[in-house]
Amino acid sequence: MAESDRQSVLRRAVEACALGQADVLPELFTKNVSGWSPNMLVSSLEELSEEVGEREAAFSDVTLEVDALDVFGNKGVMEYRMTAVFSGQFVVDDEHVVEPNGRELMIGGALVAEFTDGKISAFRNYFDDATLMEQMLAA
Repeated sequence: MAESDRQSVLRRAVEACALGQADVLPELFTKNVSGWSPNMLVSSLEELSEEVGEREAAFSDVTLEVDALDVFGNKGVMEYRMTAVFSGQFVVDDEHVVEPNGRELMIGGALVAEFTDGKISAFRNYFDDATLMEQMLAA
């Protein structure tokens, strides 16, 4: 698989997760994908799809700006900035739900991914979740 193809997979994966598009994840991630971010820990495609699906209605008008994207061997790294409108409930867990405030949120992050057969098999997504939550809780 060409590096440009893995770059495309990486970019599409971040967009799909941000938009809550769980239906496209099987095209981008292996069945046994493992990964984490400040607010998520998964060890299978099923778990990732469930996490992503819960966020489907939380954000709208998502825009992804890629600042750097590099693939080397079976690894990829992407630095990005994302904006989205907080337009639907964000479920933290069974006891905590953050109600939407209609504001535009901004977050910067970095994603490190490993590929197996052209799909993401492991990832680590770094961003400041405290700043994100602060924006979500702002009145």
